[in-house]
Amino acid sequence: MAKPIVVRFKGAESRFDFAKLERKKLYGSRRRMPLGNNGEPCKRAALTDDGRFLVRSGMSAQGYFTDDGRWIPNKELQGITAEGSVVDKLASTLGEAQDLTACTPQTLLDHKLTTIYMLDAQDMDAGLQAALEGGEVFQFDFNYRADFRAESGFILQNKEGIFVLVGTPALPEWVETSAPPPIVEEEEEEEDELDFEMF
Repeated sequence: MAKPIVVRFKGAESRFDFAKLERKKLYGSRRRMPLGNNGEPCKRAALTDDGRFLVRSGMSAQGYFTDDGRWIPNKELQGITAEGSVVDKLASTLGEAQDLTACTPQTLLDHKLTTIYMLDAQDMDAGLQAALEGGEVFQFDFNYRADFRAESGFILQNKEGIFVLVGTPALPEWVETSAPPPIVEEEEEEEDELDFEMF
């Protein structure tokens, strides 16, 4: 079982077990199963660009092939920024107390959410419980596993329970209504003249 989510509110720690909330858990799901000529379920696979290797389901989660066909396990990968500088791997925050910062609902809405967890309190501070019941929203650092991307967790409560919503800042590109439309250069079309001598 995964380590708990641990948060710190005004010096007091609270610990939560958590479970990922998925659409299929809420509404159920149906699955289409492709069958082969022999009636057996088909298994998904893909060929590498050069056609030399067959990549079966789950293999790409363990590493990558380079352009020359060399296999690189995930543990040997190194994160870099767009400028080319090395990015240090960020440790998992599970099991480690993270400080809560009060935030507005707008801060939460300014994030692109990737995961929602439903919490089950192991040990919950009374002050945090009262704040959540009062409708407050708190932000904290969250990383499920060690990786190169920092994410934010938001803890909140409604009548259904206590939840953590995880995401990254959404960066919209705004365009002024008075701005002129972008210039689209038309490409010169080649004349498609028929040469009757070729018939």
